[in-house]
Amino acid sequence: MILHVKEAKYRRDYVIWLKFNDGAEGEVDLANELDGEIFSPLKNIEKFKSFKIDPILETIVWENGADLAPEFLYENIKILA
Repeated sequence: MILHVKEAKYRRDYVIWLKFNDGAEGEVDLANELDGEIFSPLKNIEKFKSFKIDPILETIVWENGADLAPEFLYENIKILA
């Protein structure tokens, strides 16, 4: 199955709640993933919070061109009980 992010909501700090097309949902903490030229600007929490779901890529993206593969996000979500 090809994974797609269907819903995403900012939670706190660098944590985003995600729901995938297979029904899995949970939180991913991206605090340790914001390194490098494209991701470093997202250490600014206001910029981080400005993500959206791209309708073509079907994952979260930021205005500066940063995005994360849905497979990476899926592997790193913490399932909420």
